[in-house]
Amino acid sequence: MAGLNLRFTDEELDALRERAAAEGSSMQTFAHDAVIAAINEHARLFNEAADHVLKASAELNRRLA
Repeated sequence: MAGLNLRFTDEELDALRERAAAEGSSMQTFAHDAVIAAINEHARLFNEAADHVLKASAELNRRLA
């Protein structure tokens, strides 16, 4: 499995450590899950925007076809 090194300020690392502990997970697991959640959210927002554009332009697309 590939890895990734990230750099954090001392304050960011402290916040990550505290948040991971509060969630009952390791910093690595917490950071991994946060990145995956951000990726999934971005994909969801993109798909919502694409659906909106398709619905909004459906009539125009029908006329142009």
